[in-house]
Amino acid sequence: MEKKLRIRDLTLRDGQQSLFATRLKQSDIDPLLPLYKDAGFYIMEVWGGAVPDSVMRYLDESPWERLRKISKAIDGRSLLSALSRGRNLFGYVPYPDSVLEGFYKEAIKNGLNVMRIFDALNDIDNVKESIRLINELGGIADAAVCYTVDPKDEPAEAPRKQGFFGRLFGKKEEPVAPKKIFTDEYFVEKAKEMERLGAKIITLKDMAGLVNPMRAASIISKLKAAVKVPVDFHTHCTPGYGLASSLMAIMNGVDILDTNIWWFGEGSAAPAIELVYIFCQKLGVEVECNMEKVGEIRKQLKDVRKRMADFDLNKDKFPNEFDPLTDKLPAEIDALFDKAIAAGKAGNEEELLEACHAIEAYFGFPKPNLLVKEAEVPGGMYSNMVAQLKALQASDLLEDAMKLIPKVRRDAGLVPLVTPTSQIVGSQAVLLALDRRKGNPDYSQANNQFVSLVKGEYGHTPVPVDPAFREKLTGSPVEKPYDVSKYKKPENPTVAELGGVKLASNKEEELLLELLPNVAKTFLTNRRKEEYAEKAPAAPVKEEKAAEAPAAADEPITGEVFRAPMGGRIVEIRVKAGDKVKKGQLMMVYEAMKMENDLEAERDLTVKRVFVKPDETVGTDQVLIEFE
Repeated sequence: MEKKLRIRDLTLRDGQQSLFATRLKQSDIDPLLPLYKDAGFYIMEVWGGAVPDSVMRYLDESPWERLRKISKAIDGRSLLSALSRGRNLFGYVPYPDSVLEGFYKEAIKNGLNVMRIFDALNDIDNVKESIRLINELGGIADAAVCYTVDPKDEPAEAPRKQGFFGRLFGKKEEPVAPKKIFTDEYFVEKAKEMERLGAKIITLKDMAGLVNPMRAASIISKLKAAVKVPVDFHTHCTPGYGLASSLMAIMNGVDILDTNIWWFGEGSAAPAIELVYIFCQKLGVEVECNMEKVGEIRKQLKDVRKRMADFDLNKDKFPNEFDPLTDKLPAEIDALFDKAIAAGKAGNEEELLEACHAIEAYFGFPKPNLLVKEAEVPGGMYSNMVAQLKALQASDLLEDAMKLIPKVRRDAGLVPLVTPTSQIVGSQAVLLALDRRKGNPDYSQANNQFVSLVKGEYGHTPVPVDPAFREKLTGSPVEKPYDVSKYKKPENPTVAELGGVKLASNKEEELLLELLPNVAKTFLTNRRKEEYAEKAPAAPVKEEKAAEAPAAADEPITGEVFRAPMGGRIVEIRVKAGDKVKKGQLMMVYEAMKMENDLEAERDLTVKRVFVKPDETVGTDQVLIEFE
């Protein structure tokens, strides 16, 4: 075979993030690594994205240890990659260059080879420093252009201004069609600029699976003609385009394709490599990996998936067992692969999608998610929203929030939906759904990060934010970029009750505290407690004294109360009994759906009782404060 296709396996990072809310434990990964070593993948994506946050938050595991273990086991046989959010790294706020450099340096030292860098706004200013640093530090800079689409529900078209003859003869002008922002040329120009800045790989990153097959063919062919570096295609199957669009990318010369192994593929994840392999065999394209070893990994992954049933969106709908090396396809299913290829060559998108959907249905993969397709959201965002709302016992808000996502996105400057903007917009859509359910004006509640996004602190949005909307949310109509000079490194406190040690004991832990302070604080406190217990097992660990115990609820509540807008965790309390607060004064910070939210006084009041304490989990509408 003359044509070759290199594979980036996403199973251990994006696959588990899209399907299982990033709950894959290290104990499940370790037995797979000897098989992965010989699987021959060009790249394995194993880190970044939601992994650093989630493994600490939900699994109480070290993200650095995960990277080290995988690197040692793979021993250079595949390149290891991570996903970086440009200036946001793996967090949710912009960081100065010093933080970027520290994190990239530590990641490469611990075994990372490729850093896929993207910016949620496609703002080149937000990725150029990361590209430079990765190259200088000895890594491979993979720059991703985030694919997105223009809204389906455009605002009403403005009539075209009539000229002299139009007014003279009373001729009515046709309305002006809204200008399309996200054209093929938009993505190609972004890619060319990234290559000019030093990118060694260019990725078309279709995080929501919204690129339809013919559009994938068009953009990939134009990227191949425009840049000299290898082109990678990343997509998801959520709305039903993923497999067909991947086929068109292959047929149009893509160099690298992102896939998952069977049990972690399809649905809201990327296509299954096994289906891609069959297409490549028919096209005469060599898939550059060891499919026998892939089969061995596949056998173990089924049990791994079963152990994550609590987070599996399709736990009762496993796909059928299949090995493309040994199982013979029924003639009618084999014919569907041929039909898809023929339809792709003929440019018949309808037949192509019909054939691919029939293939996926035969193997038992999920049907296209029309709700996700309509709301234009990525699979990882969807699965995380489901998991978070379920944990907050607010699952009934999901459908309303999903329908509001396009509006929130448009109000914020037509941002693509990829972390952190997917989390910001998703959380804000939930708050907007709550506002409407309670009969409040839109955006009565806004999470801190959404306000920062609208203000301009995340960078330049693809479309300028309406100044009136910005003023409504931020108090000023003027865009204000993030000021790196105001960045304050989080304190690394001394934990007196655990022997007077520092909370973060080394550089990599300091970086975790810097990047994800709230999550890292809990994670690192657990590590210090374990170390203290090992050194002095007989000595009891003193419990940290609370600043102020919450008030008892035995006494009937008679005053005005402040309730939690939605379930979450109390991060910080700024008031106590007896305090006089002014309208707009910050009283509490709480975290919901990974976003921090400010709770401000709605008018001048006096605090009578505070019913919660820091780190306490609260439910929607739970009473937090009573006023005199």
